[in-house]
Amino acid sequence: MNEPTIALFGAGGKMGYRLSRNLHASRYAVRHVEPSPAGRERLERELGIRCVDEDAALADAQVVILAVPDTIIGKLAAALSPKLKPGTMVVTLDAAAPFAGHLPDRPDLVYFVTHPCHPSIFNDDPNEAARRDRFGGLAARQSIVSALMQGPDEHYAVGEAIARVIYAPVLNAYRVSVEQMALLEPGLSETVVATLLATMRDAMDEVVRRGVPKEAAREFLLGHMNILAAVIFEEVPGAFSDACNKAISFGMPRLLRDDWLGVFDRDEIAESIRRIT
Repeated sequence: MNEPTIALFGAGGKMGYRLSRNLHASRYAVRHVEPSPAGRERLERELGIRCVDEDAALADAQVVILAVPDTIIGKLAAALSPKLKPGTMVVTLDAAAPFAGHLPDRPDLVYFVTHPCHPSIFNDDPNEAARRDRFGGLAARQSIVSALMQGPDEHYAVGEAIARVIYAPVLNAYRVSVEQMALLEPGLSETVVATLLATMRDAMDEVVRRGVPKEAAREFLLGHMNILAAVIFEEVPGAFSDACNKAISFGMPRLLRDDWLGVFDRDEIAESIRRIT
């Protein structure tokens, strides 16, 4: 498959618009589908893109990208399935629906899953626009993870090439399985990281409630988060003080359950994805 034609569903949505923008400047021919009048109007006004109906988009498409919420992917994929020719690549932007078994039972289709890592907090790009691009896909380099869920192995390169465009500029591209991607999200990124960050915000609010000026608490927290993360994740050489290590040894059992790593057990990941989808 060489420079396939792409049908992009959800082209004017929150994530779909980002894909539309990056694909618009690429070598790929793209057919955009967007049910929302506001989304269609924005695509035409800002990018000069005119959407087409579902049948027109699928007529000559070798790749179908589902840039829609997890809760919709199963229904949309089922509705599109009878119209997809054997060998068509279906791309999803998250592992949740594929992991949960929401894609149609079509062994003759290719299923490819890809997701951005987002720009690192250790982004020291000299370009200000790149430093301010927190989400990625604009100016900041970010890495990506991708999985070929089913289909001939040579199709992986086709999917990764598209992923490098929709998430550009890309730093590194890693190949994983769908199960490994589910460990990364929702497991690592949302169940663990987002929860702990929300806890840190609660902690900041509590010291403010106890009298610390909010600006001082925020800068103190973010500054310490920066250096502590740099040491823990080996971004810089260094070691914690004895006092800090003692605080960690006390804080770990005080804040976390002994069995907290169980959130990565397959059953817990599956239940988390069930709730999401």
